[in-house]
Amino acid sequence: MNVYLAVILIALIGEFALRSIARYLNLKALNPKLPDEFEGVYDEDKYRQSQEYTRAGAKFAYVSSTFDLCLMLAFILMGGFNLVDGFVRGLNLSPIPTGLIFFAILYFVRDIISLPFALYSDFVIEERFGFNKMTVKTFVLDQLKSYVLTIVLGVPLIGGVLFFFEKAGSYAWIYAWGLIAFFIIIAPPLFTTLIAPMFNKFTPLAEGELKEAIQRYTAKVKFPLTEISVMDGSKRSTHSNAYLSGFGAKKRIALFDTLVEKHPVAELVAVIAHEVGHHKRKHVLKGTVLSILHVGFLLFLLSRFVDNRGLFDAFQMEGTSIYAGIIFFSILYTPIELILSVGLNYMSRKHEYEADAFAAETIASPAPLISGLKTLSVSNLGNLTPHPLTVFLNYSHPPVLQRIAALRQFSNPSPSS
Repeated sequence: MNVYLAVILIALIGEFALRSIARYLNLKALNPKLPDEFEGVYDEDKYRQSQEYTRAGAKFAYVSSTFDLCLMLAFILMGGFNLVDGFVRGLNLSPIPTGLIFFAILYFVRDIISLPFALYSDFVIEERFGFNKMTVKTFVLDQLKSYVLTIVLGVPLIGGVLFFFEKAGSYAWIYAWGLIAFFIIIAPPLFTTLIAPMFNKFTPLAEGELKEAIQRYTAKVKFPLTEISVMDGSKRSTHSNAYLSGFGAKKRIALFDTLVEKHPVAELVAVIAHEVGHHKRKHVLKGTVLSILHVGFLLFLLSRFVDNRGLFDAFQMEGTSIYAGIIFFSILYTPIELILSVGLNYMSRKHEYEADAFAAETIASPAPLISGLKTLSVSNLGNLTPHPLTVFLNYSHPPVLQRIAALRQFSNPSPSS
């Protein structure tokens, strides 16, 4: 057997097995006894419903991941990539448009095949547990907008990478790294100003107690807040969230309308304080730098494999090409990507603890954030007892009970900025 094919099969099946074991252990870790910390917060029926939600999600993940694995293995072993390559080469275009069409076919066909799973997730599972508020019309419009964005942003990005690897020789990965780094840097302001408004309506937070409390807090910690908006998250779901965006002296806070509806002012300010903590501790900057370094590492390795004949033989390809080599390397890269994702998730969990600590210190009490975390967990039917392996592999945030335990250490914090 081709050595690259063996590595790819072991990687794909191994990751599937590992994640399946994690889901199994996660379900075994569900405890029908409500943790003492949530006594009086979760009622018996709601807590049982949260565990049913976890089970439903795990069962759905089993089915969808099994389907994905079988589809990928069949496509590889039956020479599916070569069939697509033969079609796009038959168009007799130059390498870059040929590559773009190759990527487009794989992306859109895969997305259409996965459409029933997305529909089931939103309109069956989320609907069953009272989260889904999306109409079929909104779902279809979201899909169409996503396709437009994929074309508008994907063509120059992927086209640029293909151009450099076609024309720049041994320096191609460096030029491609610069291009992708540029996209990573402009992505946040692009999302805030252009992309997010395509999907949601943002309304300035009304004058009143909440706005005044947020402004007092941000002034206290010297946070350059320029805009507070309420986003119509309830258009799609009853899940709650908030996020901070912007660079330099212009910062914007967006609150889901569902968050504003479910939390008192003190909890909302604590949530804002947590988001400000990410800014003050430079987590966004660190994450951006790590993402750029990650891409550079990936592109350097790609430059060593992109025209490897043995890799193409693993996929039963008759010819070689830069565009196909990128796809094949991304599949070969699966084990390394898994290891890196575990490391990035660990760092993210560490940052969440740091942001929680900042909120507790600057508010001079952990109580509002603890209360807010409990309310969020209940309203989102969060799993209170995830298995450590699931946390290790998948969680970008620490389990809520661990976050609360850490916050309890700040019983007598001293205010700071």
